[in-house]
Amino acid sequence: MTRLVRPDATDRRIVGAYLGRVLLGVALLHLPAIGMALVLGEVDDAAAMAVGALAATVVGRAATLRWSTEEALDWAHGLVTVALAWLVAPLPISLSFVLSGHFGSYLDAYFEAVSGLTTSGLTMLLDLDHLGSGMQLLRHLTHFAGGQGIILVVLTVLSVGGGQIGTLFVGEGRDERIVPSVIRTARLIYVIFTAWALVGTAVLWGVLVQSGMGRGSSLLHGIALFLAAFDTGGFSVHSTSVAYYHSGLLELTLVPVMLAGAVSFPLHWDLWQRRVRSATQQLDLRMLATTTTVLTLLVLVGLGVAGTYADAGALTRKGVFTALSAATNTGFSVVAGSTYDTWGQLAPGALVAIMILGSMAGSTAGGIKTIRIALIAKSILRDVRKALAPPSSVVVATYRTRRTRIVTDEQVRGAVVITLLYLVTAVGGSLLHVFHGTSIEQALFESTSATANVGLSTGAINPGNHWSVKVLTMFQMWAGRLEFLAVFALFGYAVAVVRGRRA
Repeated sequence: MTRLVRPDATDRRIVGAYLGRVLLGVALLHLPAIGMALVLGEVDDAAAMAVGALAATVVGRAATLRWSTEEALDWAHGLVTVALAWLVAPLPISLSFVLSGHFGSYLDAYFEAVSGLTTSGLTMLLDLDHLGSGMQLLRHLTHFAGGQGIILVVLTVLSVGGGQIGTLFVGEGRDERIVPSVIRTARLIYVIFTAWALVGTAVLWGVLVQSGMGRGSSLLHGIALFLAAFDTGGFSVHSTSVAYYHSGLLELTLVPVMLAGAVSFPLHWDLWQRRVRSATQQLDLRMLATTTTVLTLLVLVGLGVAGTYADAGALTRKGVFTALSAATNTGFSVVAGSTYDTWGQLAPGALVAIMILGSMAGSTAGGIKTIRIALIAKSILRDVRKALAPPSSVVVATYRTRRTRIVTDEQVRGAVVITLLYLVTAVGGSLLHVFHGTSIEQALFESTSATANVGLSTGAINPGNHWSVKVLTMFQMWAGRLEFLAVFALFGYAVAVVRGRRA
């Protein structure tokens, strides 16, 4: 039996030191936004962000000095650090947000920061359309930090050893490395991101200029749209999201960027290395293509049955884009939130299914992940084959990610547990919405969107919500982004601290 020990100063020192580094990284995240605000003459916003950056710097530096240690991370420290980092990192960002004057309370500002970092895209902003450009950039940079992973972004930038951050990799919901080294994996992720950023932003900028927008505004909007699309975050510069632009060409341009964010970074690397056959044979990619195609067709059928759009072109354009936005967990919208009430029952139901399934593991997207659904399906087929095979037969199921693997009972059990946790969190969260007067259909839609880090909304999540709804939604975004393991580790650690013992 494992001996239980009291959490000591060493445990607190290790976790505190790494959280200090995270805060220093968050301070650096503010700098591009402060620079843009100053260039554009947005002095008040620059000052607000400077306060947030200064607070992060002071507290972060104090933490690293106070708890400086050479002790190595173990799995418990790693998971607890990850869970806390995703709660601590939003604090200075939300300070910058609330000082902008565009939020009704600090809770709303913290909600915004959590939503950005978890790449959820739900918002509590008041008058989004008049938010300053520098503050807009800070909002979208939270997608960058969260999409790549706060811990990896911060600690690799601050040159922490790979052996130290290796224990943090799984805690952020990343199951497979591009290469064995975590540091090199992180750097390759940055290379992939940079390549997509240069091409994607340039193309989006060109499309916006062609549509008649000024060159300077087009650049800001292009950067914001790319960050929100590739990191599957969904924040937008305007309250009407992508519908603001009234551009079919822009929507068409955003689709490959959203899809790129929904596939894993290891798959990106395989394509980069021209290993096309290896990439296209991966089970979770095929499952993503299958579920997205089938459920998108259901959305279109549902819209047709509901008779929402008389024009087939409008039905297809709005239906397909919305379905792909949900499938990639991006959350861009081309219709008003209230419009979903006119979509009947089948189309919104299919959207809920698309959102909760999620995309590929190792991507910037949330949700259950298609690899888990595929493993469960493989195990069911294996069990059917076992039942039909002779007693002496050995029946195994295999699947391919970057190499051929055997489906194990442990993998299937893990996939089932995570799937159930997502479903329970989404369904359970909807009950609080219903308690506060939201219809069950809207409640399930909003709760699923938060749990799967999507951001599509009927409008039921807004600044007027009761504080309990906001807190629950933040929990759903946080737990869903971390895929529950680090969350449970933190809760277990907290209970152990209260009881004075730790496993």
